[in-house]
Amino acid sequence: MNAGPVFQLPAQLTHDQAASVAQQLGALAKTQSVLRVDASGLKQFDSSALAVLLTGLRDAAQHHRVMQVVGLPPKALALARVYGIEDLLQLSPA
Repeated sequence: MNAGPVFQLPAQLTHDQAASVAQQLGALAKTQSVLRVDASGLKQFDSSALAVLLTGLRDAAQHHRVMQVVGLPPKALALARVYGIEDLLQLSPA
């Protein structure tokens, strides 16, 4: 499932940016049948970045849509493993 628009996460995604990014992502996740989220540009982030992704996935699922996360940086993946949510992120190869 590689069709659909790509939403590029910003280089910085911390608590300060989370609400704005979640709003943008949620709007797309509700309307696109397949949405790819490219996380490869993340440079500075905290657990808020994972919360944004989970919120987008929830919004997509509630509207019977698909959201795929690609390019999650190794440090973000490690954080997802610590929180036990790696499987929930529906990671796809780039």
